[in-house]
Amino acid sequence: MNFLIRAAAIAAMLHITPIVVLVKRPDAVQALLPGADAYVAREVHLSGTDAHRLHEAVDWSPEDGVLVFYGGTAGSTSVGALEFVRVDTPHGPIEVAVGFTPRGAVRGVVVTKATVEMKPWVLEAVAAGLTDHYRGLKPGGVPGGAAGIPGRAGNLAVYVAGEVDKGVARALAAYGAFYNHVRA
Repeated sequence: MNFLIRAAAIAAMLHITPIVVLVKRPDAVQALLPGADAYVAREVHLSGTDAHRLHEAVDWSPEDGVLVFYGGTAGSTSVGALEFVRVDTPHGPIEVAVGFTPRGAVRGVVVTKATVEMKPWVLEAVAAGLTDHYRGLKPGGVPGGAAGIPGRAGNLAVYVAGEVDKGVARALAAYGAFYNHVRA
């Protein structure tokens, strides 16, 4: 019981609110892998060296050192891949789904989860065209969604857009470094 009280106090100090689903994962998969009639999830278990390399590149250490890529095919033809990436913020976590074309460019980005507090900021950023700024990016590219919405969204929406940029940067780095190792 004492643990629960401490956890509640810490959450209150950090003002983290509950997480809400903005887009269900199956809906994000269908949106980001259009035309796919079969899906497969492939896990990459990172070595200490690979995890450190990813951390150095984009200041990210995936939970449990595991990356999961989802691939979609239509018949025997690949329609692309996607990743779900979590970004921890002072306002709580958000989850970003990043879809890739078969040639490795970003097809689209969907924010799938956020806290109750951040939900209106996410919706405002998306309505201001945030996710349009990521299409066509390739590994090594720099996400600039947050830079593309000032003047069309408030400061808090621009802030959360910067957090989405981090998620896209992490997905690009992981895809570029590890996805070719799991395709087969």
